[in-house]
Amino acid sequence: MRFLVECRFALIFAAVVTFCSVMVIRQTHFNRSAHSELREAFIILHSRGHTNEAQRLYNRLLRDLQGISNTDLRDDFQRTLTLVDPATQQPQNLLWKYHWTVSNELEKRSESSLARALQLAKPD
Repeated sequence: MRFLVECRFALIFAAVVTFCSVMVIRQTHFNRSAHSELREAFIILHSRGHTNEAQRLYNRLLRDLQGISNTDLRDDFQRTLTLVDPATQQPQNLLWKYHWTVSNELEKRSESSLARALQLAKPD
C-alpha cells in the first residue's frame, strides 16, 4: 500500500500513457478501415452504374489522398490495377482516373523517398 502512495503519480502517468497509446492505435486502425471501406464502396457504385454517387466518393477519395499512408496508397493501386487497363487511356472512367491519380501520387512519394535516402547516404 505504501508503494502505491509513494508512486501514485508515476502509476497514473503510466496508465494515461498506456490509455493514449491504445487509443492512437485504435484510431489508426479505424482510419485505415474507413478508407478501405470508402474505396470498396466507390468500386461497387462505379461497377453498378451509380455514377453520381461514385463521383461523390471519388471526390472524397481524392480529397483524402494526401493524408493516407503509403501502405493504403499501395493497396489502392493494387486493387484498382485489377479493374482497369492502365495502358489505355479512359478519361471518362472514374475508376481509371482514380488509378491514374494514385499511380502519380505513388511516383511522387517514391521520388521524395529517394531524395531523402540519397541525403542520408551522403558522407558527413
